[in-house]
Amino acid sequence: MLPIFSGKLCQFFSVARFPSILFLGIIYVAYVLVGGLIFWKLEGWYVLQQTDLLKEKRIKLLEKYPCVGQNGLRELAQMIKAASLSGLSPDSNDTADGFWKFTSSSVFAATVVTTIGYGNIFPLTTAGQIFCVLFALFGIPLNVVILNRVGKYMLAIERNFCNFLEKKVDRGKCVRISIHSISFVSSAFLYFVVPMLLFKEYEGWSYAEAIYYCFITLSTIGFGDYVADNNPAINYPEWYSCLMAAWIFFGLAWLALLINHSIDLLESMNAYIRGRQNAQTQVEESKEQPEKGLKGEET
Repeated sequence: MLPIFSGKLCQFFSVARFPSILFLGIIYVAYVLVGGLIFWKLEGWYVLQQTDLLKEKRIKLLEKYPCVGQNGLRELAQMIKAASLSGLSPDSNDTADGFWKFTSSSVFAATVVTTIGYGNIFPLTTAGQIFCVLFALFGIPLNVVILNRVGKYMLAIERNFCNFLEKKVDRGKCVRISIHSISFVSSAFLYFVVPMLLFKEYEGWSYAEAIYYCFITLSTIGFGDYVADNNPAINYPEWYSCLMAAWIFFGLAWLALLINHSIDLLESMNAYIRGRQNAQTQVEESKEQPEKGLKGEET
């Protein structure tokens, strides 16, 4: 009874899969730790340098305006922080065209359900915070379903086009690989290069900052250090917000498709490694069986 129970227990917890899960877990932890080490080396010295520079500027500011004092400087910093949260430009009386107007509120709702969450705008009232929780609770699953459907539809169009060309051309695999490559390059150009040029023109960012913002947005990381259509000193065109919303929606579907392909690739590699291990154990077992048979004949 006990061996049967232990066998069912092992089958229930899928103990055979534990080594592969442990291997992936070690790779994951190592990847995160190595990334943290690299970020620490790349950014740590810059933060220390900026801290020292900020201290020097504060001392010079207090020497230039001695009547302000430390308390006045603290109040001024709090006022600037509150002004930026309200969409008020610190050097003028202009507000960003959309802090809690209909267009910007719609963009905020989109960042909630897509889990981008820049952090530049957020609800301050209790009612707004409660509604945000309820809105995200139902909106995030809805967004996942819709993006999944749109991504599959985009992939189906690509596959149908590949199947159509395969019937017309002899070299089917070459055509399929070529179509996938062309689709990837054209989509990357559409969702990264074109927005990069647009953001450089209207936001005044560099090419590196613009491409960084594109990936951080479409991957839903959303640090909030760069946010388009958010500068109160810039008069944006009316179509700018609509174009951004369309870019985010279709770009998220495309990038989710790429991430799913990457996950499939990693799972295929894991299955290949697991298959190699199983094959090796079977070979070793097949070698041990004849040896046991020979020993039995000798006895």
